[in-house]
Amino acid sequence: MFTAPASLPDDPATLKAVLSAALAEIARLHQLIAGLQRHRFGRRSEKLDDATVEQGAEDLSQALAEQQAGLEAAAATVEPPPPEPPAPRKPAQRNRGALPAHLPRVELIIDIEDNACPCCQHKLHPIGEDVAEMLDYVPAQLRVKVIRRPRYGCRACEGTVAQAPAPDRPITGGLATEALLAHVLISKYSDHQPLYRQSQILARQGITLDRSTLCNWVGRACWWLAPLHEVLLGTVLASPKVFADDTTLPVLDPGRGRTKTGRLWCYAVDNRPWRGPGHLAAAYLYSEDRTAAHPVSHLKGFRGLLQVDGYAGFGQLVRNGGDDAPRLAFCWAHTRRKFFDVHAATQSPIAAEALQRIAALYAIEDDIRGQPAEARRQV
Repeated sequence: MFTAPASLPDDPATLKAVLSAALAEIARLHQLIAGLQRHRFGRRSEKLDDATVEQGAEDLSQALAEQQAGLEAAAATVEPPPPEPPAPRKPAQRNRGALPAHLPRVELIIDIEDNACPCCQHKLHPIGEDVAEMLDYVPAQLRVKVIRRPRYGCRACEGTVAQAPAPDRPITGGLATEALLAHVLISKYSDHQPLYRQSQILARQGITLDRSTLCNWVGRACWWLAPLHEVLLGTVLASPKVFADDTTLPVLDPGRGRTKTGRLWCYAVDNRPWRGPGHLAAAYLYSEDRTAAHPVSHLKGFRGLLQVDGYAGFGQLVRNGGDDAPRLAFCWAHTRRKFFDVHAATQSPIAAEALQRIAALYAIEDDIRGQPAEARRQV
């Protein structure tokens, strides 16, 4: 790491060396900041948590400002270079254009009050119209599903009563329909709405549901869905090739006033590019940490090809599995990303050449995607 001297030297050669070192350090810091920004805002599934990004960006920005101050002081002793022309501003991105055709339309006609000509009082006739569309929102609507089961009796046979049996309920004696349960589960696990917030949202519509009631609903719904999850995971692990990855997941930590970091493991199958067997599927498993014991447990019995990133925990599958251990195939996209980070920050010609060669391989794969594995191997 470069450290600015307490006083700038008078010797031009020494001053040049100081400037070169400062420029190299600033370039390195810019690259680290760019990498953090891509982690946070880039089109990637694995992102650093906000606190880590903010702290790292703050530390790097402070170090960068310190080095720039020293560089500016040194540059004041030499003739400044001509100013660079300002970069052209990009037009603002606005979501304009036609709204999706599948959305229902509700027309509002705004017409004139009097269709008589203001000059001659003759009746006006339509010659066209202006149409504008706006995206509207209708809040979710709760409704009561009333189940009526008429009872029938026989006048001749006293005591005979006929009635259709009551339909099964997803929760015995519960008020929730399947649709409401699905909404609660999706809100909790996909939209990250904890149950106490869902209880508050329902209360605004006059529905009082205690958090413990919602907890009971979720638990029983998960019990119903457990066999489906087992079938899904078994379908994935029956494939000869499986993709494995994990990502962080913020989890409420009651009593501490903050969240803790859990892990969500994904095991996915997509054998369409090489006409492989099996169905397109993805199964998810949760753990409280990232120890290697979790993928070892999840993938117990899997003997195919496992595509992974550089996480060392997957290597324990091979070390502990013996001859029946799965084979690891490391992710090419993760390698490419490192070259991209370097090129985006430094415009390195070596990194650019690596990206061009990888692009050439990707172009070949585009041409052979969907062909059998043997044909792809020959190409």
